[in-house]
Amino acid sequence: MKKVFTRPQSLHPTPFHYCPGCGHSIVHRLIAEVIDEMKLRDKTICVDGVGCSVVAYNYFDVDMVEAPHGRAAAVATGVKRARPGAVVFTYQGDGDLAAIGTAESFHAANRGELFTVFFINNAVYGMTGGQMAPTTLLGQKTTTSPAGRSKQLQGYPLKFSEVLAQLEGTSYIERVAVNSPANVRKTKQAMVKGFQHQLKKTGFSMVEILSPCPTNWKMTAPEACRWIDDMMTTQYPLGVIKEAKC
Repeated sequence: MKKVFTRPQSLHPTPFHYCPGCGHSIVHRLIAEVIDEMKLRDKTICVDGVGCSVVAYNYFDVDMVEAPHGRAAAVATGVKRARPGAVVFTYQGDGDLAAIGTAESFHAANRGELFTVFFINNAVYGMTGGQMAPTTLLGQKTTTSPAGRSKQLQGYPLKFSEVLAQLEGTSYIERVAVNSPANVRKTKQAMVKGFQHQLKKTGFSMVEILSPCPTNWKMTAPEACRWIDDMMTTQYPLGVIKEAKC
């Protein structure tokens, strides 16, 4: 019988450590599939940020660089400039990219650096215990906002994709999700576009991925998937935010 589904070559045969229902494992698989299908494996370099995915080097079977917390965009800038023929991507959570790494991410985008960012938005600091993140929704309860995020105390959720879309150096920014089969398929298509913009040298490209975090949201996996549709997408609408001609 012909085998129609198998592990991507760009993934090591290593069990994921992520919590049940977490979106990271889905995103890892999609990235690996895209790398294989676009035949990019031999020239791909991943710059991994600090967060739940800090040990992604155990999973991706491509060249990997571990960046200090928040500095993935700066490290990726150096890697891409030193190896312009490589396909470089960063894998970052909302805390790594939009909190401690705000300056590095913003200025790399503004310069139009030719790498691709996969930005995992689960609205909390997942690795360190579910604290409030820049992307936490108004009213959302976390370990550091037990009464719910307040606009008076903590300000508004940061729409980082919309912010970066205003910069001349960005060429492609799309927000997707991995909470349903249909959304998973759209996420994979967006990843392909992100790499295509890098290969065509049109500018900085980023795919923001709304990802369930049942453990820190105190929900079951199905509840977390529904919460993305019911709550997260009202603050972070899905779709293409910016796309230059590729």
